[in-house]
Amino acid sequence: MTAVGVIRGITTDRRAVIPLLRRLRSDEGQANPLPVWDELRALGEVVPAPWGGYFVTGFDTCSEILRGRNWLVPDFAWQERRSDMTRWQDPATREMTRTLSRLNPPEHTFRRRALGNLFDRDTLEIMRPRITAHVTGLLDRLDLALRAHGEADFVATVGDQLPVHTVGQWLGIPAEHYPRILDFTHRQVHAQELIPTRSELAISAQATLEMQDFFTGLVAHRRAHPGDDVLTGWIRYWDAQYPDDRAAADQLLYDLTMFITIASLETTTTLLTNAVWFVTQDPARADWLRRHPEHVDDAIDEALRYDPPIHLNSRFAADDTVLAGVPIAKDTTVHVLYGAANHDPRRNPDPQVFDIRRKGGHLTFGGGAHYCLGTALARLEARILLTQLLDRFPTLRPAAGPTYANRMVFRRLTSLKVTT
Repeated sequence: MTAVGVIRGITTDRRAVIPLLRRLRSDEGQANPLPVWDELRALGEVVPAPWGGYFVTGFDTCSEILRGRNWLVPDFAWQERRSDMTRWQDPATREMTRTLSRLNPPEHTFRRRALGNLFDRDTLEIMRPRITAHVTGLLDRLDLALRAHGEADFVATVGDQLPVHTVGQWLGIPAEHYPRILDFTHRQVHAQELIPTRSELAISAQATLEMQDFFTGLVAHRRAHPGDDVLTGWIRYWDAQYPDDRAAADQLLYDLTMFITIASLETTTTLLTNAVWFVTQDPARADWLRRHPEHVDDAIDEALRYDPPIHLNSRFAADDTVLAGVPIAKDTTVHVLYGAANHDPRRNPDPQVFDIRRKGGHLTFGGGAHYCLGTALARLEARILLTQLLDRFPTLRPAAGPTYANRMVFRRLTSLKVTT
């Protein structure tokens, strides 16, 4: 019955989820996580995690958590109340806890209001010609590689490059730094895994040092050489907020610039690559979309629903509460499973079918106070890329299935070989 949308009540065996989590991190699970999502939903709407807390699988319940004021992100105050404090003392973990994604009101409200709508319609229109030019240039490189070798890696040639060129130019970061930014971003993200290993934390710690060095230097250089760019504007704003405390202003500027940059990269790369993978693996689907370009945005949304760039996100209960009939004590962690929620057949019938004309719903950009800042920009990048690619490469298709990084939180396609 679960396959058509009936979900049983909670399972009481916390060990039941362990083999599913192992499968999710396996090569098979990375290549196709849908069966794992189905089996997790079959365990219940709210599934006990082996280490305490719960996984949440249903669309409506996940939406309730993401949008509810009673559900907070695991900030420093929450971490300090944990019995396993050593888990939260890792430098890479603490670095990310200072960013917007791990702040709760009132600090989150203060910082987010200061940013305003980063990517409003006027800003996107200003950015559009540059993004279009980036896409054209990257597809030129893809064309050259295809002509020279018969196939090319879409991720290395286009998917990784478009997001870093977009955010880098927006912040006024010279292009020669982009490879370095991509390198430490790919390594730093290990600390954001659900249960990172000791070796993963060590890799992230080193990447964090490199990240600190780069973005601290970037802010200092821009102070000395102000320009007509976003970062210069942020420097002026936060200096005015902290006229007698330059260190506080510098810390905020570092946190903001670092977070906006790295948050714009891997998730957008996954969206771009997934959109190309799902559209081009079926020639009839690609041909239909080429003839109906008004549905490009629908294809992007279906890619976001079908295979979200983030597998899960965590919240904790601000007070004792009840979630889908399950009592949840204050401070208990719940993990929102985006993939399971997006494939909930009660919200999206026949969820295993990739349907451009679905007009369904997804939670991939989050919700509430922590709704993704870069949503509109990511959509614009994907729209321009997919439109140009379909027009320029009418016979483009995957030469093999994509390969994935071995992760449980952040989805990352490491390679997608394409041919014509």
